Amino acid sequence: MPFKHVALAVVVTAIWGFNFVVIRLGLGSVPPLLLAALRFMVAALPVFFLPRPNIPISRMMAIGLTLFVGQFAFLFPAMKLGMPPGLASVTLQSQAFFTILFAAAALGEIPRPRQIGGAVIAALGLGAIALTVGGAFTWIGLGLTLASAASWATGNVLMRSAGKADMLPMIVWLCLFPPLPLLALSLAFEGGPAIYAALTGFTALGVGSVLYLAIPTTLVGFGIWGFLLKHYPASTVAPFSLLVPLFGTVSAYLVLGETFSQLRFLGMTLILCGLAVIAVPLPRRFSRRAAG
Repeated sequence: MPFKHVALAVVVTAIWGFNFVVIRLGLGSVPPLLLAALRFMVAALPVFFLPRPNIPISRMMAIGLTLFVGQFAFLFPAMKLGMPPGLASVTLQSQAFFTILFAAAALGEIPRPRQIGGAVIAALGLGAIALTVGGAFTWIGLGLTLASAASWATGNVLMRSAGKADMLPMIVWLCLFPPLPLLALSLAFEGGPAIYAALTGFTALGVGSVLYLAIPTTLVGFGIWGFLLKHYPASTVAPFSLLVPLFGTVSAYLVLGETFSQLRFLGMTLILCGLAVIAVPLPRRFSRRAAG
C-alpha cells in the first residue's frame, strides 16, 4: 500500500475516532435511533446530483442494511445504554477481526502470516487499552456494540464483492436505505413523543452533531474506506480501524476530559506496531526472501 493510501486510511480513522465524542454529545438531546436516521437523511441529499452506481439494487440494499442500518442501529443505543465513548471505540474495532474472518469465508481471502502476526500484536494493544476502561458499562451495551462490529464487517465484505463503482455516488446512494428502517425503529422503541420533543427542541449542538455524522463521518469517511476496500484485500484495510481508539481516546481527553494511564499508551504503541507489520512495505530484498 503506497504512503498516500496509508495516509488516507489514517485520516478516516481520525474522523471516526472523534465521531464517538460527537455521538455522545448528540445523544444528550436526540434519541439514538432518531439521531442515526437524521444522519443518513442529510448524507443522502447529494443523491439528486450523482448517478446511481451500476450495481443491482438488491446488493446495494444488502450493503446499506449491514454497513449502515445494522451498525448504527446497534451502536447508538449501546452508547445510550452505558457504553462510554472510549470503551465503544475500542470494542467496535473487533470489526477488523470479523472482517478478516468473513472475507476468508466468503471471498477466499486467506490472510498471510504477516497479516495474522500484525493482527495479533494489534489485538494485544486493543486488549491493553480495554483494560484501562472503567467498569461503568452494561452487558447489553457490550453485546450491542459487538453486534454493531459484526454488522460493519459484513458490510465491508459485501462492499468489496459488489464490483467496480465510483465510491462517492455509491456511499450517497447507500444512504437512501437507512432512514426509513431507522425511523421505524425509533418510532417503535423511542416513541412519538420523544421524536417530537427532539425535533421541535433542536439545539445548535444537536444540529452540529447531525452534520458531523452525516458529512465527515459518513460521506468522507465511508467514501475513502470503500475506495480502499476496492483496491486492497479486506484483511489489509480492516486493521487500520484499530487506530480509531487512539484518536477516540485523545479526542475524549481533549473534549470530555477523559484521562488514561500508561497502560493505554502501551496499547497505542502495540496497535501502531501491529499496523506497521501489516501495512508498511518490506524492503525489496526481504520481500524477495519472503517470496522465496
